[in-house]
Amino acid sequence: MRPYEMMFILSPELPSEGVEAAKSRVADIIAQTKGELEDFEVWGRRRLAYEIKDFREGLYMLAHFKGTTESVNELDRVLKITDGFLRHMIVRKGE
Repeated sequence: MRPYEMMFILSPELPSEGVEAAKSRVADIIAQTKGELEDFEVWGRRRLAYEIKDFREGLYMLAHFKGTTESVNELDRVLKITDGFLRHMIVRKGE
């Protein structure tokens, strides 16, 4: 398994339960694809550089995990179609 980090931006209109549901959704996908979630860093609400879906702010989060190509592909697929996620980016950490 390789180390990855994923930055994602959530809608600022999500209630706290929605934020927790989003975090657990990411953790479930990583676990289902035999990956290991290391930790979540909550960066909080920040102003966006440009509007995304009519929002000027977003809730930034960073997840560190170990996984396979299957983990990355499944996360990418699911987060693209899930409401509440404005943007996401997954990068492999340097060795």
